[in-house]
Parts: sequence; structure tokens; C-alpha cells
Amino acid sequence: MSVILQIETATTSCSIALAIDGNVLAFKQVNERNIHAEVITLFIDELINTAALTYNDLDAIAVSCGPGSYTGLRIGVSTAKGLCFALNKPLIAIETLEAMAYSIIGEKIISVDKDVLLCPMIDARRMEVYCALFNTDGLKVRATAADIIDEHSFNELLSNHMILFFGDGADKCEAVLGANNNAQFLPGFVNSATFLTQKAAEKFDKKEFEDVAYFEPYYLKDFIAGKKAL
Repeated sequence: MSVILQIETATTSCSIALAIDGNVLAFKQVNERNIHAEVITLFIDELINTAALTYNDLDAIAVSCGPGSYTGLRIGVSTAKGLCFALNKPLIAIETLEAMAYSIIGEKIISVDKDVLLCPMIDARRMEVYCALFNTDGLKVRATAADIIDEHSFNELLSNHMILFFGDGADKCEAVLGANNNAQFLPGFVNSATFLTQKAAEKFDKKEFEDVAYFEPYYLKDFIAGKKAL
């Protein structure tokens, strides 16, 4: 039996899940900006206690490793690494966009045709998003990138494929891309640690673990500090 603690903090959602043998036992999350540091350890404690487990009962820690919010990723990965060091448990890293795609493929939060391409999007700055493209078998068909979206984005692909855009980055792109009939949007998508479950279980079985000492989040871009209003 494998018990995996799963941490998702790459977006505005701070989400924690406990999974046993690839099935979610419990989860807790809040979708609110700049609250991750305040609630993450409380959520973890609450889930461990609710499940009548101890920290030593955990077999691994899985974390959504980016791309995404610089601060959110730093908090989530630091927490995961701290637990791994303290408990001597392995660390599993899962790319955030891949986990988002598996919410459609595995969790089936919405039914899609086999030929549809999936485009998870994470909000960056202004009209920039972190995104990638996956087919419904989970294969990445376009590499992860930081893209500035305009009315010409994805034109070639949209001429031949229906693309489902989802995530907090997709919300701001609908006005620009939505005129194309092949561009479909999933409103209200909230990232969740439960989306890590399938890939975390697969990686645990294959012992695909990270070097805890040297692992860093997949920031994709350098951190740019915002200016405070005077």
C-alpha cells in the first residue's frame, strides 16, 4: 500500500490531498491569492489527523513543480522538501500543466472527443500564459512555453483541430481566441492536488524520485518583482 501526500500551489489554489494506492482519500483546498504560506501546513496537519494517520505513515510526498506562480511554487516545493528531509521520504515532482491535462483525461471532469487537443493555461502577466498542448492519450504534442496570446495564436492548429483551453490563464484569453469555432473554453477551472494522483502513483511504482537536496521548481521564467503603488 502506498500513501502519498500531494501538494499543489502553482496557481491561486492552495490544495493538499492524501491518496492511497492511486485513490484520493481526502483533500482540502482554498482558491485565494497570497494565502498559501498561511494555510499549507494547517491543511496538511488537518488531513493527516482526519485520516487517523501519522506523518511516518506517508510513503512519499508529491508536489506540483511548475510552471506557475513563483511564490506559490517556492512555498509548495519548500514544504515538500522539508517534509522529505524530516521524514526521510522520497520526493515526486509532477509538471503542473501535465497534472491539469490529466484532470480531463483521468478525472474526466468534462467529456471530450478523442481528437480534441487539451491546452491547460496558467496566468502569467498581462496577456502572457504558461501553456502546453496534450492529446487525449496524455502525450504532450507541443512543448511547455510562456506565450503572449493574441488573435493569431494557435491559428494553424485551430484550422485543423478543436482545442479545449482551461485554467486561470484561459479565462483572460477567451475574448481573444473565442471567435474561432474550434476554440472551446472550460469556465471555472480550479487547480487541485487531486489532479496529481494518477501520475504520482505511476512515478511511485516506477521509483521515479527527485534528488531532494538539489531539486528546484520549474519556474520557466525568472522572477520579476512587482512595484508597490506609492
